[in-house]
Amino acid sequence: MCGIAGLATLDGGALPPGAFADAMCRRIVHRGPDDQGVREERDAQIGMRRLSIIDLAGGHQPIHNEDRTVWVVFNGEIYNFPELRRDLEDRGHAFYTNTDTECIVHAYEEYGDEAFSKLRGMFAIAILDRARGRLVLARDRLGKKPLYYTRTREGLLAFASETKCLFEVPGFRPQASAAATREYFTLGYVPGPGSIFEDVHKLPPAHYLVMERGNVTVHRYWRLAFGPKWEDGDEELRQRLSGLLDEAVRIRLASDVPFGAFLSGGLDSSVVAALMARHLARPVKTFTIGFREAAFDETPDARRIAAHIGAEPHELVMTPDAVSLVPLLAWHFDEPFGDSSSIPTYLVSRLAASHVKMVLSGDGGDEAFAGYERYVKYMRLNAMARASLGLAGPALRLAGGALGGRLGNRLRRIGARAGLPYPERYLSAVALGTDAEVSPLLAPDLAAVDPYRSVRGHFGREDVPGDMDRILSGDMDTYLADDILVKVDRATMANSLEARAPLLDHVLLEFCARLPFRLKNDGREGKVILREVARQWLPAESLAKRKQGFGIPLDRWFRHDLKPLMLDLLGDRSFRERGVFDERGVRACLDSHLSGQRDFGELLWLVLTYEMWARAHLDGRGAPPAGGPSR
Repeated sequence: MCGIAGLATLDGGALPPGAFADAMCRRIVHRGPDDQGVREERDAQIGMRRLSIIDLAGGHQPIHNEDRTVWVVFNGEIYNFPELRRDLEDRGHAFYTNTDTECIVHAYEEYGDEAFSKLRGMFAIAILDRARGRLVLARDRLGKKPLYYTRTREGLLAFASETKCLFEVPGFRPQASAAATREYFTLGYVPGPGSIFEDVHKLPPAHYLVMERGNVTVHRYWRLAFGPKWEDGDEELRQRLSGLLDEAVRIRLASDVPFGAFLSGGLDSSVVAALMARHLARPVKTFTIGFREAAFDETPDARRIAAHIGAEPHELVMTPDAVSLVPLLAWHFDEPFGDSSSIPTYLVSRLAASHVKMVLSGDGGDEAFAGYERYVKYMRLNAMARASLGLAGPALRLAGGALGGRLGNRLRRIGARAGLPYPERYLSAVALGTDAEVSPLLAPDLAAVDPYRSVRGHFGREDVPGDMDRILSGDMDTYLADDILVKVDRATMANSLEARAPLLDHVLLEFCARLPFRLKNDGREGKVILREVARQWLPAESLAKRKQGFGIPLDRWFRHDLKPLMLDLLGDRSFRERGVFDERGVRACLDSHLSGQRDFGELLWLVLTYEMWARAHLDGRGAPPAGGPSR
């Protein structure tokens, strides 16, 4: 696991003097504290920071081919590299290391741009092809590893694992995007392919970019197919799923360093940990975050699973003192990030990093097996709208207005959703706040921007039959790629820890996508077939456990521990003059929350995290972690 960065001239001319790739890499030492390597050419520089997991002694990057005409830097892991290596050696390629990285070099030589579709794993790749005068960037199918790029007015193309590297690029001018800012305040994250910075883009998952002879083109190399549906019997599908789950975990256990597993006590992480235990001679080291508040605490469930599989459990109880992490996380995340579970994810990563260098996680189970509770709610809302011939929406809004209070507000929101067309009916459930709630917090120009501008199109695939499969596809392209995987990548890399996600193995996902939807979600709960398959590995009481989110008690925190920080923020001159917020609207939101009239914890968290990001990355007021790079 590493971080990569570099730049090249679009016209093939000489770069201005300077060790730019070296400086870019030094901004992300946390991603790879073990090593740094840079290749400098007249018109291009590429570099990487390395967290050594495989071939500790021989894996120094950049890696080159036999005649040194192709150079590569790589962030990630390729799980099928032994098979790839045998195939490439049979085709005459000579290897000088034992790393998975070198397979990328020779696969590119052999297969060209088709090489990326042959890789099974997670990756962000930069290839400098001197013979053809090309720079090629590629990102894995689901977007597990980040990759940003920008074109400057000075004629440069620059790329990096984190946007903070781009501050070292000649001519880079950081400016917040108004459209991305508005989307953030609705979704809680910045959706791709844009970023929070104007003219900085995320390379989309399952795409590669080619810069050649001054032209920059972006191409898709993979797309998840949701049909045709499997026609096998249910028992046959369960057996096939069982084998694919076991394989996805097994191939991710290759490592030359100690490793363990995140264990929340939920179904997904429990399945992964149980399958790990089947393949290891020693107890699995598991890592769990607990809360003093029982409603958020899953440590009893995690202990039950750990005891069942004979694991070596490690726990940390989270306290409100964790709010001191907000400025640190703002620095690490590079873009505003409103998913408050970033705090427990960071803390469990820090706990794990004190014992191991790599972990397996259960991320992806909700998307693969339709596990989110919002899927059930959406199906129920659709059924209600159909049964009432469209009258449910107006009736609920009327009832909500009459009742008032929290229940009335909830009924009004459900009624408003029922009257929306697809996909807004679904997207409004994903949003952290309604337009009526978010707009008063923002400056008028921002309030008028379409909050679903970047995500709407992902939910309308014509080749996917049925709204529910379209929703799963859309969530993988948006929420999974730009929220869940960003959270895990930044939180683990901030602690120099590698995380692998077996449930996002693309071979497993290709099987799951073609399952009949009833085997994923029966209208009452999700993960139907996963739960049935997991009976062979997990105790019955764990299978019956209701899904619990990995959140924090924002409602209470903003009334107590976070209150002074919010009041300080409202009194800060830069906050008032940023041009993003309506100060009176934010203050009214905070007053309503403090009085107990409404729970605005999530909206206040969006305001707080955006301002902390702006201080760190626009104002230069956010201090990097101790020992890290300084601006």
